[in-house]
Amino acid sequence: QRLSYRELNERANRLAHYLRKQGVKRDSRVAICVERSLDMVVGLLAILKAGGGYVPLDPAYPADRIAYMLEDSAPAAVLAQAATLGLLAGAAMPVIDLGSEL
Repeated sequence: QRLSYRELNERANRLAHYLRKQGVKRDSRVAICVERSLDMVVGLLAILKAGGGYVPLDPAYPADRIAYMLEDSAPAAVLAQAATLGLLAGAAMPVIDLGSEL
């Protein structure tokens, strides 16, 4: 996959605005549970543009470890992709699918 800098910026801005609408503000934590991909780059950049800090969740972690990290960090939202949505089924915060059009 490839993105131009313009496309990366547009996607990150769109997601950052969506995160702000979801209540992410300066110094909010946003978890990101995605495989290494362009979605990861877009998600990380969007979190930073929205003013938040990211909490990386490795999809290879056991489910109980992911649940503990979510409970401990209490993020405002979690970014995921189709392959990782199942790992976040019991999340108490909004789970945002990066594959959907926001």
